[in-house]
Amino acid sequence: MARVLVVGLDPARIQGWDPEPVQAAMARGRARFDDHGIEADWCLVALDDDPEGAIVEALIREDHACVVIGGGIRKHEPLLEFFERVVNLVRRHAPGAAIAFSGGPEDCADAALRWLR
Repeated sequence: MARVLVVGLDPARIQGWDPEPVQAAMARGRARFDDHGIEADWCLVALDDDPEGAIVEALIREDHACVVIGGGIRKHEPLLEFFERVVNLVRRHAPGAAIAFSGGPEDCADAALRWLR
């Protein structure tokens, strides 16, 4: 069975907005992995902690066939440098993993499936 790591921002740790809609979408996204029989680990980070350390820990904890980087990291212009660091962490610590990009929390399984087929 393929194993996937999803890396994203923790919606509960972002100030100034309601995380519940994103958390509900994440639950639906997790269920999609189950529907496809894919083991999925989620690494949700807060920018004011040690996000890179948490990502490295998640990358080396298991052997992942694919790492999906979420849209919250990839699409938000002020996070461009962080996004670049995340991609390079994946290349360094999980060189055999495909890298995929999701548009949102519900399509993470679809992003991974593009590379797992």
